[in-house]
Amino acid sequence: MRRQLCAATVGVFAALSVSLANAATLDTVKQRGQLICGAHQGLAGFSIPNEQGKWAGFDVDYCRALAAAVLGDADKTKFVPLSAKDRFTALQSSEIDVLPRNTTWTLTRETGGFLFAATNYYDGQGFMVKKSLGVKSTKELDGATVCVQQGTSHELNLSDYFRSIGKPYQILTVATIGEAQNAYESGRCDTFTTDASGLYGVRLALKNPDEHVVLPEIISKEPLGIAVRQGDDQWFNVVKWVYYALVQAEESGVTQANVDEMLKSDKPDIKRLLGTEGDFGKQLGLDNQWAYRVIKQVGNYGEVFDRNLGSKSPLKIERGLNALWTNKGLQYSPPIR
Repeated sequence: MRRQLCAATVGVFAALSVSLANAATLDTVKQRGQLICGAHQGLAGFSIPNEQGKWAGFDVDYCRALAAAVLGDADKTKFVPLSAKDRFTALQSSEIDVLPRNTTWTLTRETGGFLFAATNYYDGQGFMVKKSLGVKSTKELDGATVCVQQGTSHELNLSDYFRSIGKPYQILTVATIGEAQNAYESGRCDTFTTDASGLYGVRLALKNPDEHVVLPEIISKEPLGIAVRQGDDQWFNVVKWVYYALVQAEESGVTQANVDEMLKSDKPDIKRLLGTEGDFGKQLGLDNQWAYRVIKQVGNYGEVFDRNLGSKSPLKIERGLNALWTNKGLQYSPPIR
């Protein structure tokens, strides 16, 4: 009995030590004066250095929004490029503060020491092929060699899918999306599979994008989320509500251009969002103008989507499931009240 109690006590102290080690990320970020974000090594529309060498993209803009809320300046950010295999190690070891790197929310990942604050992009796994193959459906990929990136959820999805349709296939596993792109373009594999949104970004980077097509089938659910370490509820809440502020701003019609005028609004939801009513920022460990800065410096969710992925970007991806719930999509913010 004594040994069991001692073992239990050791377990409690070990858990407490992990919790304390992971705690107070908000304080750490404030003291450092910089937010450190995990970034994709280079995926058009999501996370990639632009012509000036500055990081840009959908996930990058979320990090900038978080920095605006916490530090008052969206540019107080540092981006660490990470492979799919290394991203969770970097988060667990506190090399980064937050991981918005187009990462699928799964049970295994959330029970493995991480929490997903929100789904910022609803996606699904797809396939890209050369038009010259004449393939119109994944069901025609009989015996095909498929390029897939190591350390992603796509490997298991691939196995499940081809088993379900009864087709043989060969797999070529590569470390990075750049290697996958090169292997696909050089003909080492017949098709490349990843999140459908990622395929549009990769297609844009190929030498002749018009010679490639993304097949219509989506074979999985890929809710791409923003991950943090378990054991720090305050940071989890900040990361989550900064995202929801972006969504709520779009629903309420608050934009980067009109946010100053909206400070005069009498609408309760806008007053609470922009901090002219209530102490919601203080409840997060921030000031009450946190969401105002997010919108003023970065914009709302729709603006972030459009300039990086949608109608104002080279990718021209439709909102689809990522439209607001009021437009038959899934993006929905819990109430700020």
